[in-house]
Amino acid sequence: MEDNRKKKTMGEPTQEQINARIEQHLPLVKHVVFQVAVHFPRHVDREDLARAGALGLVEAARRFDESRGVPFDRFAAQRIRGSILDSVRAADWAPRSVRLLARRLEAAEQHLASELGRIPNTTEMADELGISLEELARLQDRLFRSVVLALDHETSDDSDEDLTLVDVLQDRSSVDPSEELETRELHAYLRDAVKLLPERQRFVIVGYFLEGKTSQEIARFLGVTESRVSQLRSEALRNLKLGIESQYDGGDDPEVTGRVARRQAAYSVALKDESAWKNRLGRWDADYDIPEEPLLPVGRL
Repeated sequence: MEDNRKKKTMGEPTQEQINARIEQHLPLVKHVVFQVAVHFPRHVDREDLARAGALGLVEAARRFDESRGVPFDRFAAQRIRGSILDSVRAADWAPRSVRLLARRLEAAEQHLASELGRIPNTTEMADELGISLEELARLQDRLFRSVVLALDHETSDDSDEDLTLVDVLQDRSSVDPSEELETRELHAYLRDAVKLLPERQRFVIVGYFLEGKTSQEIARFLGVTESRVSQLRSEALRNLKLGIESQYDGGDDPEVTGRVARRQAAYSVALKDESAWKNRLGRWDADYDIPEEPLLPVGRL
């Protein structure tokens, strides 16, 4: 009580007056944040700006001097804005030159957008800035690398999804177990499907996709035309596609009519029975039997 009376005598605000000013002017923080936030990228958290602004308001309430004739709301607004800017600068690791570059690119884009009535393309941006496309790409790359996002930053405006960077970033070094098993099974089906193809179709697939042979070389080896090789490749790819897809259908086998359909159905059944499911889920890449000698000997080409 004695301290409060002494402050009142000296013209300094009491703690009650400070608290009252803070509570009365809390909406001012929201107003200043709204004004300042439009100059920052979307990844800057508005709640962080509001917290910094609130600290500025507290500081303004403590330092305000009525004798200077400045209204408190004007004095507090300057303190709030300064506190927000200081917090953003402290958290920003990019140099000032990068920020100047960002404002330069943004001003050029806005100027062109107002003239063209649409978002300008890279060529128009480069012409506006008087630089080459390569230099513009380097400037944009430098700017993009200066952006730092928090892992809890929301990546979608859809409130139903509520996704953050943690949800959408993929760790290339760590594969989901279910995805790994699906990939192993698919690779095993592909290995067996190639093995079960008719001989000429298998020669075309292995020679073309695994050994890097040209259609001309394969045609010379098989003693057929290049158009026939193209036909064999199409037939083989169709067999592979339908045979592997049939392993994932899970429905009842439809009634098969016609010679081609019966042949395809027999191929799908053979693929299903070629390997046990436990073997398909094991690692196969190290045991994949690709002959050391080319399937299409060079001497026969």
